[in-house]
Amino acid sequence: MPGAFPGPESMRPTLLGERWAVVGGHPLVSQVAAEVLGRGGNAVDAGVAAGLASNVVQVDMANFGGIAPILIRPAGSDTVHSVAGVGVWGREATLDAMLARHGGALPLGGAPSIVPGAPSGWITALRDFGTISFAEAVAPAVALAEEGFPVDVRTARSLAVMGRGFAAWESSREVYCPLGRPPRPGERLVQRDLAALLRSLADAEGAALRAGADRHGGLTAAHDAFYRGEPAVRIAEFVRAAGGFLEADDLAEFSADVDVAPSVRFGDRTVHVTPAWSQGLIIAQSLGVLDRCGLPADGHNGEEYLHLVTEALKLAFSERERAFGDPRYTSVDPQSLLAPGHLDDLRARIGHRALPSLPTLPDGRPRLGSTTAVVVMDGEGTAFATSPSDTLDGAPIVPGLGILCSPRGVQSRLVAGHPNVIAPGKRPCVTPAALIALQDTGGEPAVTAMGCPGGDVIVQAMLQAYLNQTVFGMTAQQAVEAPRVFGSSYPGGFHPHPSGDGLLLVEDRIPQAVRDGLTARGHDVRAWPAYEFDAGSVQTVGDLVPPPPDGPRVLAAGADPRRSAYAMAR
Repeated sequence: MPGAFPGPESMRPTLLGERWAVVGGHPLVSQVAAEVLGRGGNAVDAGVAAGLASNVVQVDMANFGGIAPILIRPAGSDTVHSVAGVGVWGREATLDAMLARHGGALPLGGAPSIVPGAPSGWITALRDFGTISFAEAVAPAVALAEEGFPVDVRTARSLAVMGRGFAAWESSREVYCPLGRPPRPGERLVQRDLAALLRSLADAEGAALRAGADRHGGLTAAHDAFYRGEPAVRIAEFVRAAGGFLEADDLAEFSADVDVAPSVRFGDRTVHVTPAWSQGLIIAQSLGVLDRCGLPADGHNGEEYLHLVTEALKLAFSERERAFGDPRYTSVDPQSLLAPGHLDDLRARIGHRALPSLPTLPDGRPRLGSTTAVVVMDGEGTAFATSPSDTLDGAPIVPGLGILCSPRGVQSRLVAGHPNVIAPGKRPCVTPAALIALQDTGGEPAVTAMGCPGGDVIVQAMLQAYLNQTVFGMTAQQAVEAPRVFGSSYPGGFHPHPSGDGLLLVEDRIPQAVRDGLTARGHDVRAWPAYEFDAGSVQTVGDLVPPPPDGPRVLAAGADPRRSAYAMAR
C-alpha cells in the first residue's frame, strides 16, 4: 500500500560496518582501500593504498607529485597525529628573488613549484602507523596506471575542464590528450611513466629488504629512491628550466614531519585538525566560537544559525590572514589561537549584523582549485583522513616521470610581513585539511573522521557537515547531503588572492525566507544551485552514535553526492 513505508531519509544510504568503513573520492579508490582491509591491513594501510590510487584514478584532482596532508588516530589512543605531506620552498626561493624574476606574479609552470610532499606523506604514514610494505600499498596504483582504467563520465568532464589549462603543456597533452583531446567516457586512460616511477620506488624497497633491511629500512629506501635519486634530479632541472626555485638538494633534505595534531573542545568532543600549515585551524576556531554560542539557535539552517556559522567562519578566516602559516616560521603560537580566552574574545565580536570583512585585522584589510579525499576507519578504531591534492592544470607533467611538481606555492603570499609569505624551506599554508574527532563515552571514545575537496570551501563544508551530525543528530549520509553555505569575506587561498567582500553563497534548497533574513543582516546573499559541485564533497566515517548496547563497534560512512565520492563498509 502506498505510504506504508516512509520515504528515504537520504539520497544514498548511510553504510554500516563492523570490520571497516571507507569513503574514497572515486569508486575505484574506495575499492582499493576495501581490498587492503579485506586482506587484514589496518586503516592506515588502506588509506595510503587508496591515496596512491587516487594519484592515478583522480590524477585530475590529486597528483603523486602534489601534496597529502594526513591525520591518523591509532587504535586505543587519545592522540591524533598529523603527517605533513606538504612540501617546502627551495633554498633560493626568497621573496626578493621571486619578485625580481616574476614581479608580483606566480606564473604556472615552474615559479610556484615546491618540493613534492605527497610521496613522503604516504611513505611516512605507512612507516609510522601502517603494517604493510610500500610495494603492497602501491601495487593497485601501479596496475591502474600501467593497464589503465575506463574513464567515467565525471572524470571525463573534469579532464575536459582541466584540459583548458594543461593543454598548454606538451608533456601533459601527451598523456592526457593522447588522441588530441581528453579521453571520453569509456575510453581507457593509461599512464605508463607514472606506473614506472611508482614501481621503481617499490623495487628500491625490495632491493633493500633483500639486502637485509627491516621494514623501516625498506620504506626509507623507497623514500630515498624518490627524494635522493634520479626523480629528484629530473624534477629540479625541469622546475629551474621553467623559472622555478628548486635544487636536487631541496628534495634530498625533505621529509614529512609527524606531530601531535592541534585540537579544540566542542561539547563532549575533542576535535583534531591539521596544523597551521593548513587551514585546519579554521574548523577548530569556528567550533570553539560556536561552542560558546548556544547552538542550535533557531534550528538547522535557520537564519540565526546560518548567521552564527557564517560569522564564526569569517572570524577564523580573518585569523588565517593575521596568523596562519608554517608554524616553524610564524611569530604567533598556533596554540594561542585556540586558547579559551582568545575564543571568548572572538565570540564577543558576533552580533545581530554581519561583521565587516577581516574583523580581526586592525585596518580591516589583509597586508597585502580542487582536491580529493580519503577517509578510512577499521574495527579496532584506527582512523585515517586525508585530502590529497594538486590538479593537472596547475603544473606541467615532468617528462618521463608522469607526475607534476607541486605548484602549491600559489598559496603563499608575496607580501613582506605576511605570516604566509614565501621563504626558503617554508611550507605554504594550504587549503586542504582533515578532521578527526574523539567523543567522550566513559570508555573507548567514539571516533569521527572527515575529509573534503574544494579549496577555501573545504573547512566550511566539513564544519557544517560535522555540526549536522553532532548538533542535529543527522546520519552520516544526511549530514553530507544537507544544503550548505559558503562565505567569502577574505582573500582567497590562491594567488592572486581575490576577496569576495561579504559574499555568502547559499544552496537554493535553503528557503528564500532564510536567505532574505540573512540579506537583512548585511550578508551579500546569492543563490547556488542544489548540490553545487563547488560546495565541496564531504566524506565521513566514524562510530555510530549512539552505539549498539552490546557487541562490536559499528561504523557509519557517508559519501557526498556532489562529486564522485563512494562509500563502502563491511
